[in-house]
Amino acid sequence: MTMGLVPNGAEAGGQSRQWLRHAALSAGAIIIVAPFVWAMAISIRPPEEIFTRGLQLLPHSLAIARNYGKALTQMPLLHFLANGLFVCAAILIGQLVVLLPCSYALAKLDFAGRKALFALVVVGLMVPATALSLPLFLLVSAAGLIDSYAGLVLPWTISCLGIFLLRQVFAKVPDEIVEAARLDGLGEIEILIRIMLPMALPAVGAFSIFSFVRHWNDLLWPSVVVRSLDKATPPYGVMLFQSEEAGSDYGALMAGTVIIALPMIIAFVAAHKRFIDGVSLGGARR
Repeated sequence: MTMGLVPNGAEAGGQSRQWLRHAALSAGAIIIVAPFVWAMAISIRPPEEIFTRGLQLLPHSLAIARNYGKALTQMPLLHFLANGLFVCAAILIGQLVVLLPCSYALAKLDFAGRKALFALVVVGLMVPATALSLPLFLLVSAAGLIDSYAGLVLPWTISCLGIFLLRQVFAKVPDEIVEAARLDGLGEIEILIRIMLPMALPAVGAFSIFSFVRHWNDLLWPSVVVRSLDKATPPYGVMLFQSEEAGSDYGALMAGTVIIALPMIIAFVAAHKRFIDGVSLGGARR
């Protein structure tokens, strides 16, 4: 009888832990999603209902056409979105051009200083991007790239995170596969493109989402190097709209914020499975 009670107790304990995990995850999800839900709620409110006592998610009257129409007409929001798409795509392409051969070399080539270079990559992961803003600004200014797309793109074409992630993926590919490809007459670039890259596509997809979200939401660097609305990215453009045009029209500001956030949300929802697979693929070491 006693032995028959043990599985029931273990099962009950497992269910309790599962409920606790679900509760913790649900609480975390609510904390993360709540600001965006509240921004959406403000974006459909008329001005007189934004600053009211109490927490009312749904407004008494809707001002969707007014707020979103103002966001789209009183500032060049579509131009900001086009700038953000171009800058993020250019940064990602530059990062992939750099990190793919670097990751392959660190994982599969034997050369002097390989371990030291990989240690520098790991150290680079620990340096916050904000700490690099001043030296990068001085370099960009000396190169005459202030208020240019090149100034927005070039400083971020080297990603320590991408090199580390892809290096971990390439390191798990058996050396026998690479040696067999070399015996077949393939060069290192051909091995990288034809053999290694297809195996690493989930990790490349995950890194692409990381990169796009990071630079799409970046406000600090554009505010440092951009001097005109013509080169403004979405967050910086909305900030200029707030300070120069909108005044206290928070409904239109939140509408603009929702519009610039939606592309990244849609992209993540569409590619979330590949994102999870890519992070899992690069997480374990060989």
